[in-house]
Amino acid sequence: MSNKEVKAALKSAREAIKNKEFKEALKHCKTVLKLEKNNYNAWVFIGLAASELEQPDQSQSAYKKAVELEPDQLLAWQGLANLYEKTDQWDFKVDLPNVYQKLVELYASSDRNKCYEVIKKLSDIYLSDKEYLKLAKVWLQLIHLKEEQAVDKKELLQLWRQMTQQFSDCLNEEEQDSEVTQHLITAFEKAMVLIDPVPGEEHRKISTDYVKCLSKLPQEKAKMKEACEAMLSVYPTQSYPLEVLCSHYLKTDILNEDAVSCFSRHLNTERCGWYSLAEAQFKMHRYSESATSCSQGLAVCAAEDKEMRVKLLRLKLEALVRSGGQKPADQALETFSQVPDAEKDPVLVALKGRAYLNKGQIDQALKVSSELVASNPNLAQGMALRGLVHLGEGQPQLAEQSFLKAASQSPDCGEYHFLLGRLYWDMGEETRKDRSKVHTHLLKAAKLDPHLGCVFRYLGHYYREVAKDCGRARGCYKKAFDLNSEDAESGAASVDISMEQDDMDTALETLQSVTVKATPGSAKWAWIRRGLYYLKVGEHQQAIADLQAALRADPEDWVCWECLGEAYLNRRSFTAALKAFGKAHQLQPSSIYSVYQAAAIKQTLGRHKEAIAEYLQITAQQDYVPALKGLGECQLSLAKSLMEDCRDGGAVDLLQQAIQNLFRAVELRPDLSCLWKLLGDACTAVSIVSPNRANILVPAPLAGFSPNTQSHMLNQAQTLKVGERCYAHALKLMSEVPSLWYDLGLNFYRQACLSGTAEGDWSSQSLLLEKAQQCLKKAIMLGSENHSYWNALGVISMNKGLENFALAQHCFIKSIQVESNNVVAWTNLGALYFKRDNIELAHEAFKIAQSLEPLYVNCWIGQALIAERVGSYDTMDLFRHTTELSTHMEGVKGYAYWVCSTLLDKSNRDSELYRYNIVQMNAISAAQVALSKYTERIQSDPDAFVMLGYLNEHLQLKRQALQAYQRAVELLQSTPSTEKLAFAQGSYGRALCTSGQWEEAAQVYNSTPLQELSDLGGLALAYCRAGLIPESISAYERALAVASNEKEKAYILTALAMLQQQQGNLDSAKTLLFKCSMLKEPIPESLLCLCALGLVHRDVTLAAAALSELLKQGSASASVVEQQCLLTCTLLALQGNYSAVQREASRAVHSNPGNPSLWALLSRVVPQYYPRKANGGAVAGHVACLSSMTQGKRALLYSGVNQLASGRHSREDTKRNALKTMQRAVLLCPDDPATWAGLMAACHTENTSCYLSGSVPSRQCLEQILMSVVSEKVRGVQDIERPLAQALEGWVLQQAVTGLMLGGQLEQAEALCTQVLNVSAEHPAVMLSLRQVQCQRLLLANDDTVLPDSALEQLNNAVIMNPSNIGAWHWLAEVYRSQGLLVQAVMAYRQSLQLSSQLGLHNSQVASLLRLALLALKPCMAGVPGNDWKDLVLEATTEVLKLGTCPVALLFQALLQYETKMAARETRRLLERLVYVYSQDFPVTVVQVASWYLLKHLHTKDDQELLNVLLQHAKMNGDQRLLEFHSLLASSIS
Repeated sequence: MSNKEVKAALKSAREAIKNKEFKEALKHCKTVLKLEKNNYNAWVFIGLAASELEQPDQSQSAYKKAVELEPDQLLAWQGLANLYEKTDQWDFKVDLPNVYQKLVELYASSDRNKCYEVIKKLSDIYLSDKEYLKLAKVWLQLIHLKEEQAVDKKELLQLWRQMTQQFSDCLNEEEQDSEVTQHLITAFEKAMVLIDPVPGEEHRKISTDYVKCLSKLPQEKAKMKEACEAMLSVYPTQSYPLEVLCSHYLKTDILNEDAVSCFSRHLNTERCGWYSLAEAQFKMHRYSESATSCSQGLAVCAAEDKEMRVKLLRLKLEALVRSGGQKPADQALETFSQVPDAEKDPVLVALKGRAYLNKGQIDQALKVSSELVASNPNLAQGMALRGLVHLGEGQPQLAEQSFLKAASQSPDCGEYHFLLGRLYWDMGEETRKDRSKVHTHLLKAAKLDPHLGCVFRYLGHYYREVAKDCGRARGCYKKAFDLNSEDAESGAASVDISMEQDDMDTALETLQSVTVKATPGSAKWAWIRRGLYYLKVGEHQQAIADLQAALRADPEDWVCWECLGEAYLNRRSFTAALKAFGKAHQLQPSSIYSVYQAAAIKQTLGRHKEAIAEYLQITAQQDYVPALKGLGECQLSLAKSLMEDCRDGGAVDLLQQAIQNLFRAVELRPDLSCLWKLLGDACTAVSIVSPNRANILVPAPLAGFSPNTQSHMLNQAQTLKVGERCYAHALKLMSEVPSLWYDLGLNFYRQACLSGTAEGDWSSQSLLLEKAQQCLKKAIMLGSENHSYWNALGVISMNKGLENFALAQHCFIKSIQVESNNVVAWTNLGALYFKRDNIELAHEAFKIAQSLEPLYVNCWIGQALIAERVGSYDTMDLFRHTTELSTHMEGVKGYAYWVCSTLLDKSNRDSELYRYNIVQMNAISAAQVALSKYTERIQSDPDAFVMLGYLNEHLQLKRQALQAYQRAVELLQSTPSTEKLAFAQGSYGRALCTSGQWEEAAQVYNSTPLQELSDLGGLALAYCRAGLIPESISAYERALAVASNEKEKAYILTALAMLQQQQGNLDSAKTLLFKCSMLKEPIPESLLCLCALGLVHRDVTLAAAALSELLKQGSASASVVEQQCLLTCTLLALQGNYSAVQREASRAVHSNPGNPSLWALLSRVVPQYYPRKANGGAVAGHVACLSSMTQGKRALLYSGVNQLASGRHSREDTKRNALKTMQRAVLLCPDDPATWAGLMAACHTENTSCYLSGSVPSRQCLEQILMSVVSEKVRGVQDIERPLAQALEGWVLQQAVTGLMLGGQLEQAEALCTQVLNVSAEHPAVMLSLRQVQCQRLLLANDDTVLPDSALEQLNNAVIMNPSNIGAWHWLAEVYRSQGLLVQAVMAYRQSLQLSSQLGLHNSQVASLLRLALLALKPCMAGVPGNDWKDLVLEATTEVLKLGTCPVALLFQALLQYETKMAARETRRLLERLVYVYSQDFPVTVVQVASWYLLKHLHTKDDQELLNVLLQHAKMNGDQRLLEFHSLLASSIS
């Protein structure tokens, strides 16, 4: 049959099935099978028809045949599933899950919905059959399919939730499949991840189910705890997780920190919670916490629940007893009294006895134990109590018996075995070693009570100290510490053993666990051990942090402070380390280590003086070798630094001390080569200083003498020999150390250099150089990589004794090859080339050295020598740079030579080179300082002393210059150089003249050949100052013959003229000076002398002519300009042109603003000739003070005088006033009597201002003190200033008397005058002061006192005896006025006016005229008839205004006009000129008085417009007094 027939038959079968003609369908299918045996559809149709015909077996066979033919086709499997579902046969039910599983696989790729339906049916079968593993796999397959389909997260969550619900029954099975439980846990975890929100009700429920599930799985304890903690973190108020945890701990009897924490968190108002917690804490031996928990439980326990209360009280009692201490014991006794029938319970009675024992009441405890043993002899607690009592009484044998009985009565109690083990341990070494005692009982205690930490601590002691088993000891200590984290002893021991066994990880883990939990101020043992570990491994910052934490726990632990200091020191935090060691020493003064470390740190920091002091503090207590070594090193370093600064005296003293201290160390430890090396260094360092200073006191054994003798003083060569022996001794101990051979070689080299200075000793020098060379070669053999060895060998080889230049060059090149950045070798190579006259190579070598190290001085000296050789202008600058880098003898002398040479050349003063090298670079002082150090070191160089004296002269250091020249003369007297000696003697004589030793200077000059003009001039000056005028003239005449040019002759002629004037030969002096002016090269000094001569003799014509010629010469030096200005001002004052004096000084200042002398001169002349500009004079003095310290000292006094003239006191200006300025002047010039006089005047001004303001003066009773100071200072002035000083002393006396009078101390003033007159009766000024005081006393006795004519006559005579005292005439006029004798007063004023004119005192003229005008104005104001007084006012004020502008004179004229013609327009004009014309020269008082009178004038005229203008002007200027005056006038008019 063809394929068409098969299809037709199948079609017929399908139609038959559709029509439910199943038998027909079978026929058609059989027909198909006959044609095609393996036709899949035929078999499927047969299965379907047979199933409908209720032939299940045939149907099953047909379906299975179809499945075999096409296993991946759905129809057969679907038919088979339908057959199994509707047929109730057991074998069909068994095979149905397999069919479903196949359908799931087929549907998974074709129809997901049908797949899900099949899975649902399959899961129901597995669930009903309790095949949970298969069920889990099916569910996982379903969820996997859903995930691939990317369904919603809620649907996935629902599936996981259904899975957890279906699997909940499997947890109740006796045998749980681990794989199933894992699937269940996974389901819960997946569900909890998908659930949202968190926290939320659904999440809480599933978390609860998850915890409940895990609680039923014993193998999942860890996950259960984790889940509980996770749930508690999200839902802290939920109690179920805590209930699960507590239940777990109670069931498993696990009592640890976690259990206690769980119980603590699960506490509620129910009594059982507190009791469970307290019981857990008690079993863990946390007795204090257990007692507290019991107290809490009792607080919430109901009074009716007596059983629980008793349980809590009993547990609390036992916990308090075992806590120890007196306070818990008291609480235990109180608790005992609360337990019902406690006295009847022997166990509680035993606890009561132990409470007494804890309180120290052994008698009470003994009584209780005796009664308890008597009533209950077999009670273990009683026997234990008896043992503890015996132990407290110091009876260990009886205690042992009692503990043994207790242990036998209660063999399961670990405490009794522990008590026995501890007792045996404390009984001594013998019982400790008895294994059957300590070890046995402690092991039993540990086995019986594994939570008793103290047992393991003692076991650790046993294993460490007796058994020597550190491994077991560490384990026991670790166990003890784990049980009780407060057991510091066990924790520390565990860590210590771990560190001893190099198990640092375990030790750090333990320490970390403690420090993490530690509160501030606790766990000291852990912090300090971890800090020491970090210190050991080099983690210094962490070490510091840990040690600081340890100190917070115990700030008084000096050991910890020392450890902290070590940590700081290793971190290079020296300041912090110093503080730490200082604190350690403060806490433990006997600790030498702290002091030593502090000293060592200061030594490292270069604070050698402080380090030496602390080293000495240690060595004073004991011979501590490190301290002695450090002391010697510090003294050696300090000595070297002093030698670098050429302070050789102090350096030698320090070297001697270093040798003494290092020898003490060597005596204690002769086996230390470093000490011998340091001794050698100290002895060799002596070679640097001057030989005459290098005398060292060396211990006798070190110097090679008998130890019984005293120390010996050795010279430089002997000390170097001792250093040689020290190096040799060090080499005996360590012969292969190249540095020691190097040091020994340098020592031989120093000896050779020293011996080379002695004449005729060249053989010994060569021998020493050869030894030095051999030592350096040995050092190079041992350490050829050290460039210093090669360099030293090169230096020795080029020395004069060997001069092996090829070897020297080779060594320097090798040194450079070893170390390319070798500035010393390059410099030495340059010196070698320079010595061999190879300038170019020397320059290149020095240039490379400069590039390598610009601060190395030797290479700069080499370049300077090259510049000097080739004649470069940079030579001086290069030598100057060497002195700035450091003090090197060659550089210092070279620089001093060039400075002196430049100064000797007078022709270069205006050159740019001179201004830069000498002035700008401050060359003179720099060279002087450097050369002073040079001569301190090298005292046999006469050239250096000559240059030093010359520089000292330029710096005005007279005594130092004299000493330097004297030393140069002494050195040159033993040399054949007469030329140098003559130069030095001339300089010495000049220095003697400068210092005022004229006779000695003449002797020195006479010892010279007297062929030089300078020597003859110096001799003439010495004769002149010594008073030998004829000899001086003779010397100048000899000098005139030697003079080589007219300028020199002019100076000599000027000097001769001055001598002639001194002898009174005025005409001869004028002739000589005129002769000078006629020379081709006139000098300004001769014209200055001629002008001064005219001024002295008041010859205005001569002075003016000389000054005119002087000014014609044009530009002059600064000193000449100052003298010209001074002479000009003097001439103007002599001519009476006072205002021009100030203008001339101001003009000079404007022309030369950089000249401080002119500023000082301006400040000086202003108060004397133009006091109205006193404020400007004060400013000029301040400028001079800032510009020059030399001029500033005197200018400060001038500034103060100007402030006095302007009336500037502290009430007016608190910062800039006369008192403060005079105080500064006194501080700067304490030996100047003028400054003290100025201070006296300033104090008088301050007191006067206080009197005027009505306040009490604060500077009273200073007059006599200041007067005595001035008198003392006057005695020290030079003879030429003696007249001025005496005048100043007289003024001070008058000032003192005036001050006393002003203060009302008339008796003291009279006594002072009388005292002076007793010493010097002929003293008109003092007599006048006495009469003034007496007159004042008479006038003050009665206001209406009328002086008799005799008294007035005495006063008049006293004034006449002081004809030049203008103030006396003013005072006499005031006395006449007070007596009503106005005519006599006028005559007195006119007398003072005449005297002022004769003396040329401008200020006195003005003062006399103003006083006269005021005297005449008062009668006019009083309305006295007549015109005489009015004419006198006009005459006096007109004369004042002729002398210059004077606001007071203008005021007097305005007041006179006001009194005579008040309403006149001229009156208003005169007053307005004073009120509205603003000028700083107008005093405020003058302006205010004029304003008042103008106000009265305008009120009288009722001129409201002008009144408003005046009032507005007053408001603008803040004149409140005028406004008040206006209000008073307005109110009086109204």
